[in-house]
Amino acid sequence: MESSHAARRRHLPTSPFKPPSPAPPAKVFDVRDQVTHDKYGLGRVVEVEGAQAVLVDFGTQKVRIVAPFSRLFKL
Repeated sequence: MESSHAARRRHLPTSPFKPPSPAPPAKVFDVRDQVTHDKYGLGRVVEVEGAQAVLVDFGTQKVRIVAPFSRLFKL
């Protein structure tokens, strides 16, 4: 029987295995940052909605990209 929520396992100091790596830091974007996206290409951040989403102008279209920004990279 599995629980419905994912619980983080604790690392015992006597364990022979390495502790899990910490979560990577969240990506932070500012207005006018130049970015690249795996699908849409080069663009510029137009609007930032906190840590939830960003609006990016890719020239031909404006796309709202929600967190986590796994395919969006700051240049």
